[in-house]
Amino acid sequence: QLQLVESGGGLVQPGGSLRLSCAASGNIFSIYTMNWYRQAPGKQRELVAGITGGGSTNYPDSEKGRFTISRDNAKKTVYLQMNSLKPEDTAVYYCNGVRLGHAYWGQGTQVTVSS
Repeated sequence: QLQLVESGGGLVQPGGSLRLSCAASGNIFSIYTMNWYRQAPGKQRELVAGITGGGSTNYPDSEKGRFTISRDNAKKTVYLQMNSLKPEDTAVYYCNGVRLGHAYWGQGTQVTVSS
């Protein structure tokens, strides 16, 4: 199993930046593909970014250029750098780890973009 704990959320002004972290414990971290999802009130959870164990990244077209996912396998941590934040980025951000059909989720961290 994989236990995931997100941190780094908070209140930021439009145009600002945040870096989210997701610390993993349990199984061998490097073999998991790690993803960041978000869920805004009244909306479905959506993929924000993904990264394989080898470091290949994947972004939905809507997020390319503003968000950057990275990982440090030695620290068992995945990061999400978010720049040029907009009010519509307000959501709970979740860390997700997947391997061979098994998926694990963190508890989420709130990001609020507001002036």
